[in-house]
Order: sequence, then C-alpha cells, then structure tokens
Amino acid sequence: MRYFAVVLFIALNSFSGLAQDSERYRACNEKAKTQAEINACASGEAARVDAELNDVYRKLLSKAESEPEAVAKIKAAERAWIAYRDAYIDAMYPAKDKQAEYGSSYPTEINLLRAKLTQQQVAALRELLRQYKGAEQSGATVESKPKEQAGD
Repeated sequence: MRYFAVVLFIALNSFSGLAQDSERYRACNEKAKTQAEINACASGEAARVDAELNDVYRKLLSKAESEPEAVAKIKAAERAWIAYRDAYIDAMYPAKDKQAEYGSSYPTEINLLRAKLTQQQVAALRELLRQYKGAEQSGATVESKPKEQAGD
C-alpha cells in the first residue's frame, strides 16, 4: 500500500506540468492565487484543448465525407477513444470519494490529465487529416494507399 501511495504521489505531481504547453494556461496559472482559481485555469485549458479536438474532428469528417465507410470508422474510433480516455482517468484516480482521497487539487489534476490525453488525440486526428489531404491532392483514396503510408 505504501508503494502505491508513493507512485500515486509521483503521478499526481508529474501531471501538473503535462498540459501547461499553452500560453493561455501559463498566464492564467501565474495570476491564480487560490486553489479555486488554479482549478479554473486547468478547467479552461481542458475546454480549450477540447475545442481544438472538436475543430480537427469536424475537418476530418468533412474531408472524409465522400467515403461513408471511412466516416463510420472515424466516428467509431473517436467513440472508442472517448471510452479509453474516461477509463484511463478512472484508473488513475480510482477512489470512490475522490475529493476526500485526492484533495482540493483533484479538479486541477483531472483537467490537466484530460487536456494531455486530448492533446495526444488532437495529434492523432491531425495525422489522419494529413493522410486525407494527401490522398485528395494525389487523386487517390486513403484506402488505396500502401499500408505503411496509411498508418498501419
């Protein structure tokens, strides 16, 4: 149990620096004077990255709209990613009474973890979008590309 507590402490402390890539988050966090303000900064960062994800996702669906089967697969993949993200967060913070177990910084940690995971998904969707743009420029479809180019 002690080992778990040490690992959890290290994980919690390391996540506070993961989603701080945005200038907006850093500026907000520098001005924050209370835990509630820090939590609000992290919430804003998660919302900002979510908006970025939604924008890239819409662009991807738009590029793939001529291929209904591809659109269905993209949507299924996104639903699976959301389930993974939520399960991962639950696994990182398994306590039933999260506020009591993890303290007042719990909302900050959750939002920064969510932002980090979402940033990774944004990168993955951008890569998929690049493949669709490349296929569009070459006149090929994504399915007709060689496997090493299609990301397999």
